[in-house]
This record gives sequence, structure tokens and C-alpha cells, in this order.
Amino acid sequence: MKTPHPSGSEAGETSPARQGIQSVELAMTVLQALEEGRGPMSLTQIAAASGMQPSKAHRYLVSLTRVGLVTQSPSSGHYDMGPAMRRLGVESLRRMDEVALVSEHLPGLRDRTSHAVNLAVWGDHGPVVVRWEYGAHALPITVRVGATMPLLNSAMGAAFLAHLPERLTEPVLRGQLETETLDAATRDRVDRIRAEVLREGVSTTVGGVIPGVTSLAAPVFTAGESFPLVVTLVMPARGVTEQDVARLSEELLSSTRAMSEMLGHSTVQHRP
Repeated sequence: MKTPHPSGSEAGETSPARQGIQSVELAMTVLQALEEGRGPMSLTQIAAASGMQPSKAHRYLVSLTRVGLVTQSPSSGHYDMGPAMRRLGVESLRRMDEVALVSEHLPGLRDRTSHAVNLAVWGDHGPVVVRWEYGAHALPITVRVGATMPLLNSAMGAAFLAHLPERLTEPVLRGQLETETLDAATRDRVDRIRAEVLREGVSTTVGGVIPGVTSLAAPVFTAGESFPLVVTLVMPARGVTEQDVARLSEELLSSTRAMSEMLGHSTVQHRP
């Protein structure tokens, strides 16, 4: 008796390169053009942004409008996100657990680098460690989950200083330093930290919180106006060269960019 061949859907489940529906993928380029346009767009603008002829883009817009993913202004004729798209966006955000989603990527970063990885969120009193993945290298001490870290002397603190508004970080910094106002020297130090982190993309400390430990931290941005998360690589300072730091910084940046995209953060430079 011959073994029956799997059906098309069953075969597709095991095929390494699954066939999709090209028209759906093309429709998505139209929606992405609207998203990147940051406002109502004309047919000509959408066609150019999606790489289609206007007549082809128009056919997709007609179908997308019928299902509510796109809407067209009766007065201007411009297109924008439709009610169904807004409902999908709200529901997607409601279901998203940023910490859980990013945490799924931490073991991979640990395995690729062999170093410990932790994840921090912004709390009422500063950065709070919420996940810790141990690496292959022994550390003199580890930070417990739930610990609040200093803003000035930790790599994760520097990342938050660079990417959060001063109205959030300054009260926390004053509390950590136990001072009512920040003196000129402290403000100058904060400005230097912020400029360096924004320039390099990664904050680096050697022996900042834990003697003998080098830490590299980078932000993970979320969709909307949520605070960023921060991922930190932690390694013994001994034996780590400048070349190692550069290589690990690139790996950390590549990983956090992928995490940000997964959370819906767009790195596209939008038109003003």
C-alpha cells in the first residue's frame, strides 16, 4: 500500500520555505507606506512609497478600504488608517507583555556572547532588574532580581539617563544622591553620560557597581509612548580587551534593535 502524499497545507507546514500569498504581502507594503507617512496620504504618495504604479496601488486601496483597514477622506481624497486597523493596534498593545517578549530573547544573547545578561525596567526609584540569565563566566557577585540600580554608576542607569526625560530621572537622581538639588559638577557629568550614550548607542562601565566587572547596556524601545527597557551584558573585566568590548557592543546593539522591532518600534526616519 502506498503512503499517501501530504496535502498542500500539510506539506507547507514542514517545508523550510513556505509559499505565501503575494497579494497579501503587497497589500502590507501599502499599509506600511501609510504607517511611515505619519498622516493622510495621496494615491501618488502611497504608490511611490510602496513601489507600485498608481493604478495597482489604487486596487489595493479599494480592497483595504472595503475591509476597514484603510479609510479615504471624502473631501481631500487622501487615505489614512481605517477603523479596523485602529482596533487591531489597540488589541495588539493590550495583549503585549514587553518584559515577557524581550525575556525570550535573553538566552540567545547569552549563548552568543557567553556572558551574563540582565533586563531592567524603569521603576519609581530608578532601574529595576527583572530578569537575569547567568553566563559561562564566573562573576564576583550577581545582582538579585528586584534590585534597584544607581543611575550614575551603572551601565543600565546611564542608558536610562540618556533615553528618559529629565523630569523623570532628576528626582530619582536627587533621591539616590540624597541631595535636594544637583550641583553643577553632577549636572555636567549627567550631560557627558547622555551625550556619550546617544553617540555610541551603548553605555559602558568598568567596576561601576561591582568591582572587577565590565557592563554594556543598550535600550529596547517599545511601541507608543512606553518607557524603554534596558538589556545589559555583564562580564569579568579581567581578560576583556577593547576588541572584545567593540564586538560585544555590536552584538548587543543588533540584538536590542531586533527586540525593539519585535515590540513594534519603528526605526524609519519619518518625514516632518
